[in-house]
Formats: sequence, structure tokens, C-alpha cells
Amino acid sequence: TVLSEKPTTFTITVTSEAGENDETVQTTLKFTYREKYPDETPLYEIVSQENLDDNDVMDIIKLLEQQAEENLGMVMIFTLVSAVQEKLNEIVDQIKTRREEEKKQKEREAEEEEKQRFHGTPVTIENFLNWKAKFDAELLEIKRKKMKEEEQAGKNKLSGKQLFEMDHNLDTSDIQFLEEAGNNVEVDESLFQEMDDLELDDEEDDPDYNPVNLDSD
Repeated sequence: TVLSEKPTTFTITVTSEAGENDETVQTTLKFTYREKYPDETPLYEIVSQENLDDNDVMDIIKLLEQQAEENLGMVMIFTLVSAVQEKLNEIVDQIKTRREEEKKQKEREAEEEEKQRFHGTPVTIENFLNWKAKFDAELLEIKRKKMKEEEQAGKNKLSGKQLFEMDHNLDTSDIQFLEEAGNNVEVDESLFQEMDDLELDDEEDDPDYNPVNLDSD
């Protein structure tokens, strides 16, 4: 786009090739011919840019300066623009590479975090001894509490006499049970045999039998 004839001033917009997700970087260069151009380098500046950071802009300015000095005495605008075009393509590739590296780095960090979750802290003699001392202390405390609870339970255990003194219904519980059962109590008559059916040894067969002692207590 020509801005003026005297001095000759124009702009050229340079766009990179499409990168990842069809993203591009772009810059608009402004050139002004000086009186002795091409024996003098043209004036140049970046008037606008898209998706370029400050470091990229500085690199492009340095590239224009270098190319202008190398092509002094020759018509150079096409050469300068072509150099910028290649630089933008490099920047697109760098952006793609940088994003891939960032993605890989995040994946590595996630893997390391997952490994730490499953493998935990590596065991050394020092941290094992520290863990064992802590474990033994906790185990001892548990034993002390258990012994204290058992001791307290023994003190609180009541004797039969104390239970009856606290609850007088205990001494009538069996009688009450029989009364409530009434005629519903089942008796196994086979447990009670006729006396004649019982095989009793004759007392005279007992070597310790002594009729003289019948009246004794």
C-alpha cells in the first residue's frame, strides 16, 4: 500500500504459513526510501503485528538491519520481505514446538505425581527409624489405654451381692418366670422312672456298709 510518492513510502503486510489450528503470525512493515537508496538503506519499522511477542518483534528488527547492510547498493525490498516471511514461518514452528513441549511437560508432571501417589517416599534407614519410633510410641499408647480400660472395667464390675442390693427383682425373677409359664411348662416324663425299674445296688454289697452307724449323722 503506497502512502506517499515523495518520499516514496509504502507498507507491506507479511503473513506466515498456517500453523497449528490454522493459526498465523503477521506483521505490517513500513518502508521509506531515502534520497540515495539503494546505496543507502531504506527506513523501516513495524507498524502492526498479530500473535508476536516483544522478543519476536525485536528479532525481526534485527533481521531487517542485517539484511539491509548485506544488500547495500542493490534493490532490496523483496529480499527484506522474503527474510521476514521466513522468520514468521520459523516463529510459527517455534510456537508449535513450544506448545508441544509444554504439553509433554504437563504429562511428565502428571506421571510423576501419579508415581509419587502409588510409590510414596523412598525408604531410607533414617526415615524408617523415624517411622518405627513413631509407630512404637503409638502402639505403646494404645496398650496403655487398653490396660487402663480393663483396669477400670474390673473396678466397675459388681459382685452378685451388689447386683441383688441394686435390683431386688433379681431374687424373684425365677419364681416370676414359673408363674408366668403356668401350665405351659413341658415336662419330659421319661426322665422320671419307676423306682422298681431303677437298678440299685444292695446296700449289703457295699463294703463300707455298717448297720451300726445307721443312726449316726
